Amino acid sequence: MALEDICSIKDISVYHKWFSSSSWEDTVSPLQMTDYRKCGLTGGGPLHFFIPTTHSVTVCRPFTLSHGTTTLGFIFQGGVIAAADTRASAGGLVACPHVHKITPIHSHLVVTSSGSGADCMLWERILTREIRLYQLRNKRRLSIRATAKLLSFMLHPFKGTDVCVALTLCGWDKEAGNTDCATTPQDSSFLTGHSASAAVCSQHDTTIGCSASPNNGPHLIYVCSDGARLEGDVISVGSGSPYAYGILDGGLNWNLSREEAISLAREAVFRATHRDAYSGNNVDLFHITAQGWKQREREDLRDEYYRDMERRAKAVERKIDTQLTVCGQKLG
Repeated sequence: MALEDICSIKDISVYHKWFSSSSWEDTVSPLQMTDYRKCGLTGGGPLHFFIPTTHSVTVCRPFTLSHGTTTLGFIFQGGVIAAADTRASAGGLVACPHVHKITPIHSHLVVTSSGSGADCMLWERILTREIRLYQLRNKRRLSIRATAKLLSFMLHPFKGTDVCVALTLCGWDKEAGNTDCATTPQDSSFLTGHSASAAVCSQHDTTIGCSASPNNGPHLIYVCSDGARLEGDVISVGSGSPYAYGILDGGLNWNLSREEAISLAREAVFRATHRDAYSGNNVDLFHITAQGWKQREREDLRDEYYRDMERRAKAVERKIDTQLTVCGQKLG
């Protein structure tokens, strides 16, 4: 990424030489990018679609539109947990209290978004389209790591522009021995509430190819608008992330049960929204396993606040009862 700055590369032909179709196939084989010339979207090659040619006009605003949010994801023995608040902010203004910052991409992948709301929505749609096209061409789903590499390559030309996108890919690649199937929309149902989405490979899908995923298991990968791509076991992004990390670092371990992991994620978002003015309102939570993603019903953070106050009151009562018991034993 920094090599082009060091070499002072300005000629677009150099990009075509470095990122030709052959080199791209060697990097993410057998990944095929959309031919936008055939789609009528642009007159040049695919790279012309991604590299900005004009600069947006700076508009004077009455106040700075600073962005803020709290999104997190972590891996434990039961899969991957993704959680986020639902407040969209524009400086000191709460633009919308009920946005969706976790977007399902397919049956085994969800994306948490932070940054500019419009930019995140656009790139999530582009990513969904590219994954679906790959699936239709190759009769199998693109792996999570290859998906992150594809997104990083698409975002990198926008480095230094006003594009503000930070996406965390939370997903599961099929375990060894299982099949990763290219299914039709009828085979894969995205349901909310306490329902799950799962890809099904039935006997009547004999014409659809199924292959074992080379990168099996859970994955958590962060990709931002300068092309950076980082993989880890726990990732939190946004203005509330320092507060969320404080909770996650103290309570996260591999052996958590599903209920404990959900409670930890919910508490981390709650603590972040309690301290961060740009985060708040509700918490969305997804649990991704080998069977697909499952979405919990949206919870109001006020309920978590009152539950926390009740826990504190009970803890104080237990402490007082213990002290009274000890004093009684000493007097007796």
